[in-house]
Amino acid sequence: MKYGFIGCGNMGGAIARALSQETKDILISDRSGKAKALAQELGIAYGDNETIAAQCDRIFLAVKPHMVADCLAPLRPILAARKPLLITMAAGLELRQIAAFAGTDLPMIRIMPNTPTAIGKGVIPYCRDDLVEDAVLADWLRDMKPCGLLDQLEERLIDAASALSGSGPAYMYLFLEALADGAVACGLPRAKAMEYAAMTMVGSAEMFLGTHQHPGAMKDAVCSPGGSTIAGVRALEQHGFRGAAMDCVIAAWQKNKELGK
Repeated sequence: MKYGFIGCGNMGGAIARALSQETKDILISDRSGKAKALAQELGIAYGDNETIAAQCDRIFLAVKPHMVADCLAPLRPILAARKPLLITMAAGLELRQIAAFAGTDLPMIRIMPNTPTAIGKGVIPYCRDDLVEDAVLADWLRDMKPCGLLDQLEERLIDAASALSGSGPAYMYLFLEALADGAVACGLPRAKAMEYAAMTMVGSAEMFLGTHQHPGAMKDAVCSPGGSTIAGVRALEQHGFRGAAMDCVIAAWQKNKELGK
């Protein structure tokens, strides 16, 4: 098998779903057996960790950080003999720590994906160790194209990127729901409020990505003097909106650092 997933929860499943558009040569496993349904849906195979380690050339390690050591311990002899490419998404754990848990030096890529990967709109910062050959990386990046944006970073920046893009969908959903709640309070039906809020977020994001204007200038273009929009912006500022947004990213970054200790 070309790809294996050790663990296939929300994040692993999101990548498997996107990757399956490029190849069906995928074997997944999980502790609960819930991933069997995903394998059947995507037309890929379901197995166990030992089979993945023994047969797959590129292995996604998609378990929680506190589970990594116990997960890799029984696979050490197989990994040492085969030297597959290991792709880790364990928050807070550096490549050197994963290598120590694996008990051997391996070609490794560290990624921090987010759940929109499942629909091809993901953000996936990544870094690699010196054992990953350029040709292997290029081929992996081609396979991962259906996932969304892949961007190489220095490893020291991965935790910060994770705190923004990895955790970011939760912040976006919270803001979306809050905007819709406000509109419902003003009398707009719930279904329309949710759809309007979501499309407004999507459209605003795409305008920024298409122009790369400073967001302050884009905000100013919506705010007429003495108008309703600046009144809304003032209300957000009175409640510390920007400070709260900054603090949520910093809090997630600090938690990532704790997970690596």
